[in-house]
Amino acid sequence: MIAIFRNPNINFLGNRKKAYIFSLILIIIGIIGIIARGGFKYGIDFTGGTLIQVRFEKALDIAVVRKAISDIGLNAEIQSFGDANTYIIKYHVESDADEIVSSLSKATGLAVSLERNETVGPSVGKELQKKAFVAIFVGLVLMLLYIWFRFDFKFGLGAIIALFHDVFITIGIYTLLGKEITIPIVAALLTILGYSINDSIVISDRIREHLKKFGKVIPYGKVEEIFNRAVNDTLSRTIITSFTTLLVLLSILIFGGPVIFDFAFALAIGVIIGTYSSIFVVAALVVDWMQFQRRKAKS
Repeated sequence: MIAIFRNPNINFLGNRKKAYIFSLILIIIGIIGIIARGGFKYGIDFTGGTLIQVRFEKALDIAVVRKAISDIGLNAEIQSFGDANTYIIKYHVESDADEIVSSLSKATGLAVSLERNETVGPSVGKELQKKAFVAIFVGLVLMLLYIWFRFDFKFGLGAIIALFHDVFITIGIYTLLGKEITIPIVAALLTILGYSINDSIVISDRIREHLKKFGKVIPYGKVEEIFNRAVNDTLSRTIITSFTTLLVLLSILIFGGPVIFDFAFALAIGVIIGTYSSIFVVAALVVDWMQFQRRKAKS
């Protein structure tokens, strides 16, 4: 494997209290963001609204449609549907569909026909909210069970706490920036869970390899050293994986357009926070738990 660090010996575990403080600051920022914004800002999929399907007399670039919609002061989700002539427009506010079609026709100079006009009820949105939270919760529980079976309960719990940490901070920053939580963002959060747990498993596996060398009885002063060694051993792999992933996400943010911008942006935040937690949080939580259990056993 390519290594960008040659035999690193960074004292990650020795600085875990600083990492806890940094994580606490990020969590507080997230809480402030959520409170300042009056809670999560849900997209039309969750809150309900109006969906219309329009067809232009000839093919039209989606950027032109977006500008036309923006010019009439309507905040909407726009996506192509089928061919370059047809678009679906979703929006929250109550606005007459015929007036929107008329405005689009004037802005583009093309004949526009209204092919569909539907209302997405808030009851459907509430059901989607529930399913989104259930999906995330079930994912976390299954990961906990897997790591518990594969390694040890304390490793599983440490990884799950780190995942909660990653997801909450991502949502907090996302909400602070005034962005909406939509179905694609829920997909991004689930992707972040999978990405972060992968790093945690790699580090946990290396820790287990080092622990085996000492058998069942591990010298008290060696615990922190063993965990530090494991994190350092996997550091190159963690940094390279995260860096290459961020390069892909950066290209999507620059060239992907507004349709997938928010999805890629949420993933980028999650990858950065997930990389940080894999290095500084997971192993630190397990070390503190092990040392607490030893102190408790001695008392």
